[in-house]
Amino acid sequence: MMNNHFSVRFFLLIIFSLSVLLLAPFTGMEFISIGDVINDPFSKKIILSIRLPRVLTAFCAGAGLALSGMVFQAIFRNPMADPFTLGVASGASCGAALTIIYGLSGTILGISYMTLGAFAGSFVSILLVFGLSKLKNDFAPVIMLLAGIAVSFLFSSSLMFIQYISSFRDSFHIIRWLMGGLDIFGYEPLITIFIFLSFGAIVILSKLIELDHIMTGDDIALSRGVNITKTRYVLLSVSTLLIGSIVSVCGPIGFVGLMIPHICRMIFASNHTKLGPSVFLLGGTFLVICDTFARTIIAPSELPVGILTSMLGAPFFLWLLLRKNVWY
Repeated sequence: MMNNHFSVRFFLLIIFSLSVLLLAPFTGMEFISIGDVINDPFSKKIILSIRLPRVLTAFCAGAGLALSGMVFQAIFRNPMADPFTLGVASGASCGAALTIIYGLSGTILGISYMTLGAFAGSFVSILLVFGLSKLKNDFAPVIMLLAGIAVSFLFSSSLMFIQYISSFRDSFHIIRWLMGGLDIFGYEPLITIFIFLSFGAIVILSKLIELDHIMTGDDIALSRGVNITKTRYVLLSVSTLLIGSIVSVCGPIGFVGLMIPHICRMIFASNHTKLGPSVFLLGGTFLVICDTFARTIIAPSELPVGILTSMLGAPFFLWLLLRKNVWY
């Protein structure tokens, strides 16, 4: 019976996601109909060159952030964990900000310097966490979580220092970018995220059973043949790579990785084999909806989508704190 309920709800989620993806490109400061796209070359260019890649990028970014949040919450067995927990997003932001103040705007093998900077920052953060945990000779979730909080503060303060020493133009650029946004043009940013999302999603979705075992505790997971240390390394590394690619394109967009896994647990299931696909679809759809509101709610201006997700995430976080049984 539970499987039937999940199948129906997941099917409805697929229909809902497809409907949002089909409607979102036509919605904006001005609604563009299919007839406009067929008869007006300018409207066609707006849809194909601006709105469609933006919607697809939002979906990929939301799906990646939500999957990463699910991984962090399972590995640390902490309902408050998300992609910002280990300082990964802060590290990626710091690395990308350095490319801005040094004026690095080119590409290497088709990958922008900002993307490379975000990768470098995110991996430095995860290496610091692993290094601090190794000094303690303890890779327990609590130790890694505390190390992550310390690393997050380190990169946040470094980011403020970078802003302080940068020029007015660079400082404004960094501040605007840190708000999180999807004001992109063309398909290059989409391709960047899609490549890493495809790899990350394949790895994460193949490890869902291991995540279920890890949630039950290290002893039980070990008795079921799970190599806990290896699984943590692999999943955290893949999530770090995924977050770095998203932050390099969209800036830090908060709370998606925190909210979506919990919403999916309430609606669908807490079992990761069912939770993973649900989180992927709902995370992408959620960010598409948020971005659609962000670019229409104060038209003709646009609201950075990171501001909107933070406005939604803050009360959700408080509600989560007040719940008696957070894990449902």
